[in-house]
Amino acid sequence: MDASTLNSTRAWNRFYAEGTPVDIDLPEGSLVDMLNGVADQFGDRVAVEFFGAETSYSKLRDQVNRVAGGLAELGVKAGDRVALVMPNAPQHVVAFYAVLRLGAIVVEHNPLYTIDELRKQFLDHGAETVIAWDKVAPTVQKLSAECGIRTVISVNVTEAMPFATRVALSLPIAKARESRAKLTAKAPGTIPFSKLVSHRALTDAVTGPRVDDVAVLQYTSGTTGTPRGAIITHRNLWANARQGSAWMPRFTPGHEVIYGVLPMFHAFGLLLSVIYSVHVGASAVLFPTFDPALVIQASKKHPATFIPAVPPMYDRLARVAKEGKLDLSSVIYAISGAMTLNDAVVARWEAVAGGQLVEGYGLTECSPVALGNPFTKQRKTGTIGIPFPSTDIKVVDPNNIADEVPLGETGELLIFGPQVFRGYWNRPDETAETLMPDGWLRTGDLVQQDADGFITVVDRKKEIIITGGLNVAPSEVEKVVAELPGVAEVAVVGVPRGSQNLEVVTAVVVVEDGASFDEEAARAYCREHLAEYKLPRAYVVVDELPKSLIGKVLRKQVKEQLAARSAR
Repeated sequence: MDASTLNSTRAWNRFYAEGTPVDIDLPEGSLVDMLNGVADQFGDRVAVEFFGAETSYSKLRDQVNRVAGGLAELGVKAGDRVALVMPNAPQHVVAFYAVLRLGAIVVEHNPLYTIDELRKQFLDHGAETVIAWDKVAPTVQKLSAECGIRTVISVNVTEAMPFATRVALSLPIAKARESRAKLTAKAPGTIPFSKLVSHRALTDAVTGPRVDDVAVLQYTSGTTGTPRGAIITHRNLWANARQGSAWMPRFTPGHEVIYGVLPMFHAFGLLLSVIYSVHVGASAVLFPTFDPALVIQASKKHPATFIPAVPPMYDRLARVAKEGKLDLSSVIYAISGAMTLNDAVVARWEAVAGGQLVEGYGLTECSPVALGNPFTKQRKTGTIGIPFPSTDIKVVDPNNIADEVPLGETGELLIFGPQVFRGYWNRPDETAETLMPDGWLRTGDLVQQDADGFITVVDRKKEIIITGGLNVAPSEVEKVVAELPGVAEVAVVGVPRGSQNLEVVTAVVVVEDGASFDEEAARAYCREHLAEYKLPRAYVVVDELPKSLIGKVLRKQVKEQLAARSAR
């Protein structure tokens, strides 16, 4: 069977878990309709838990309608962009659905961004209303005149905590003051979010969004490196939630518990903690930051059945569980993303958890998930798996996308499905480069497909190291270097040399505590496992690698740091 036949017949679906369909039923309503349906069915069920404080689905819907009423009075209407700049907290969930209730568009932002990073995005999307964590509200206010911001609504996340916790934070002692200062701050000149929560609820007379309306602008570096807003519809997001539900058929609606350890401003965290969790009527236990101590505490009241995360998080939690401090036996499903999942982390996790840990694949332009390893014995760790239901793929020649490459050869991954985005906000040229007229998405990822249909990522086109002659995929070299004794983390990048745009393969490593790095042994080991042209020509030991908030190593920043070191 060749690649074209394999993909056109979706023959890889024979590896799906029992109960997973080849196609899902596509949504006909909006995410607001989804929330209302679940609130009708599971009104008394806990929708959100935060430091022990619980919000039922009925209460969540009521708060959404009240905040929507307040936003409407402030002038927010259908089609407006409303920026959210918040950590994980119940107010984030309420604000998300309240904006959608009006037919407006949510624009998610990292609350740790600098004013310059926020400025670029605000100038692009033009949101006039902002709902921001009170710690960052003053930063947003500084952009008001330049970016046309009319209204800033400040969120005090401690107001969503239990009464006893709020009392403890208010005590006039140094430790309480320090903890309070990390969580909240005064934000003069803003409207308190609590005022909107107490507003009169929006009436049903106000028409809500439709299935094909835009729900979210999610900023991403995209497939070419420049941040831009991905246009994602209600249909995209609800379809992706349904695909995720199909991938995990052992779940019972209204009975599951999801741990929101991923940031909700990120596409992965947003889908699973805010949308998928509501779709299945689950309880989402939210964490403002990833802290195993908080996970231990939460597990005593609400043991998780699903933890979506990234490999370093799984590794940390598995080690804590092995020490007997955390019980993970209730966790049936665990899906890893953002970076390669290795055998060691899988073995460590599955030794203490109640189910499998598999790797998935997605990008913001896919709302964000498109492929995953099945929860079966046929999963293949190290690959990103096979396409989700209702998803088609091609592996093509990146220089001629009309030609599919043979199985086992490297090509660019193309994706087609109901989760594929509509395009980039105000960027028609870049949309045309990424989204084909027939709806196929160019991912920019170079992959290989095996005879069973499983996909392995070779690397991103933009991160391939140009050595002159044959080019080098960083991830392939990283996998070998990571096997060296004492290496905790590694990033492989190309360092420019000469004037011909050629690069030197350079391995940047972090060693484990108490370990040392033996460069001579590293060179010998790599020589045994890599072709000559792939060998690192230089090794650099650093204390830590720059990472995104979900733990993904940022190779671009690694290169920038190396350049800065060389310039000294």
